[in-house]
Formats: sequence, C-alpha cells, structure tokens
Amino acid sequence: MQIIPAIDIRGGKCVRLFQGDFNQETVFSNNPEEMAEQWVSQGANYLHIVDLDGARSGSPVNVFTIKKILETAQVPVEVGGGIRSLDNIYDLLEMGVDRVILGSAAIDNPKLVKQASREFGDSVIVGIDAKNGRVAVHGWDDTSEITSTELAMRMGDAGITTIIFTDIAKDGTLSGVNAERFAEIAIRSGISVIASGGVASIKDIKALKKYEKDGVIGVILGKSIYTGKLDLSEAIKVAEEGD
Repeated sequence: MQIIPAIDIRGGKCVRLFQGDFNQETVFSNNPEEMAEQWVSQGANYLHIVDLDGARSGSPVNVFTIKKILETAQVPVEVGGGIRSLDNIYDLLEMGVDRVILGSAAIDNPKLVKQASREFGDSVIVGIDAKNGRVAVHGWDDTSEITSTELAMRMGDAGITTIIFTDIAKDGTLSGVNAERFAEIAIRSGISVIASGGVASIKDIKALKKYEKDGVIGVILGKSIYTGKLDLSEAIKVAEEGD
C-alpha cells in the first residue's frame, strides 16, 4: 500500500484545513517545495498536491508553485484543484505531473471524465469527497445529491480505474479512519481507492492495509505528519510490509 504525503497550496503557501473549512487554516510553510523535499527525504516516493485556490476558482491558480515542487522533489506527483477541461489536464501532464485529479468535474461535466479517460488513460483519476455520504464539490462549498458510492460506480463505467476518496468529516481532525468505508467503496465500485481523511496513527495505517486486497491501494497523509503525530518513515515501512 502506498503512502502519499499531501501538500495543499493556498496563496502559494503550504496549508492544512480543518474539515475543508477555508476559515480554519493552518500555515505550515511559506515554501511548499521545501515541504516536498522534506517528505521525500523521509522516504516518500509520491506526492499529492492540491491547488486549493484552483478548487474554489474553477481553474488552476498555483501553477508556478507546482512547477517548483516538480523541479525540486524529483518524485512523481498527482495534482488536483480546479481542473475542469482537457486543456487543463494536457497542460499539467506536459509540465511533468504524473496524474491529474478531476473533482467537481465528475459531477458537473461527466462527459469530460469519459473524454479524459479515453485520451489520457490512467493519468487521470477522480477525487470523490463526501459529507455525510453525499459528494461535496467546488472546494467543498457545495454538496450534491449523489452518494459517494453511486458516483464511484459511475466513474468505473466512465473508464476511471482509481479514485481518491476523502471523508470530509474526518479530514484534518486526527480522529482515526473508517477503514471499512474505504473498502466498501472499492468493493462496490470495482475501482482502486486511495484513502484520505482522519489518519492519526500507525494503527490507522494497519487498519487500511488489511483492505489492500479489496482495492484500498494507498493513503494520503496530511495533518498527522505535519504535526508530528505520525512519523512518515514509520508509516511507509508499515505500509510496505509484506509487499
């Protein structure tokens, strides 16, 4: 199972939000590329980057900062936030991004998801963020009527092979993961799932790893490693045990 440190960018800074609330922001670094180097030095071989400004505005904003991370980190990265067109996807992949994450577009423009899947294959994945079982969009400001499970199944039909599923209620709370929920999404949709939200300890990593055979292939770490509650190197070691 892969461990993926998160770097959330707002105003060119590396921040963490509490339950996706832009009014509850903690700045951890003025230089996101330095955070990227720190995680790589601790063993990370992949990074998860979110352009928070882009998620709210509807188009990528922190492109310059993403470029700097690509130049300094020297590991593959996935990027999400405000990606709403084939041109957006193409530009990021040309820049050197390994995977592009479609979020709100999965609800607003399902045709785009199908087109992107056909054109770019596994270089496009989908982020599904849920509040009380319903999918949240537009920087988590709005909640749709569709359930996370239903959307995951639709994404499978559209050709998507991997989703990032975020439990918003637990995001940034360090309250522990609902590992069974991530496994349920993977099993019912037939799509590989990267878990996000609530990881607080090695216990959570072990709980998620139990469901690796069911399709939970990775986990994104945020506040737990930024606050030092969880040691990234140890998490990577545990996740790779038995591989």
